[in-house]
Amino acid sequence: MHYRAVFISDLHLGTPGCQAEALIEFLKSHTSDYLYLVGDIVDGWQLRRKWYWPQAHNDVVQKLLRRARKGCHVVYIPGNHDEFARGFVGHHFGGIEVTEEASHTLVDGRKLLLIHGDYFDAVVKYAKWLAYVGDNLYELALRLNRHLNRVRARMGLPYWSLSAFLKSKVKKALNFIADFEKALAHEAHKRGYQGVVCGHIHRAEIRMIDGVLYCNDGDWVESRSALVEHVDGRLELIYWDQLLDFLPIVSPIASSLPRVPEAVPAAEGA
Repeated sequence: MHYRAVFISDLHLGTPGCQAEALIEFLKSHTSDYLYLVGDIVDGWQLRRKWYWPQAHNDVVQKLLRRARKGCHVVYIPGNHDEFARGFVGHHFGGIEVTEEASHTLVDGRKLLLIHGDYFDAVVKYAKWLAYVGDNLYELALRLNRHLNRVRARMGLPYWSLSAFLKSKVKKALNFIADFEKALAHEAHKRGYQGVVCGHIHRAEIRMIDGVLYCNDGDWVESRSALVEHVDGRLELIYWDQLLDFLPIVSPIASSLPRVPEAVPAAEGA
């Protein structure tokens, strides 16, 4: 399948939780004119604690570089876990442009602000030590998730995200997500954009917030999701070969905007 643009983030290369094999299959099956890497591509926080870099993670990097060599416009926007890459903003590596943030214009002319989103997370911004503690707890949840899904695989059951399920059930987490989404939408509106694409919170979503199109492309440790723009301008969330106990609720979109369909799991090899 070929798209006008693909947006992915929160790959967390360098951690056992990164679902590199699934990502490689996704990239093989989904080409695009534009590919936006919206932060936390490499997990520098975890790599500083313990080195972990299997061949599959090399393969992901090579796949991204190959995509750039073949003419795809690849833009890398670092996040908080790969904040070291912010020191290389303005440079190109193997044809991949590194930038603090970016702008993408949809087919209908609307402009989207592309930003990872960590600057709008008060914990990351003002209490980094607490963010590190939370990151360790999150890694524990992902480790349990991996063991659970090994058992599910032996039983012939599809992938299921424990940590994503827990986040969807905890009221404080849902309140944080709502505040985060509103802050990003407000910032986009303040800067004159009609929408925003971000990552950071590992919760894929497409919805309107106070007249601003809010899009979160999810992640590749839990939801295995990507945001895509079809050649006709439609935006869609794609979930790669997995079972979700919840789907993002898509608010009604004005008829003057491209139709935003319900998120639908993508069959592997589609």
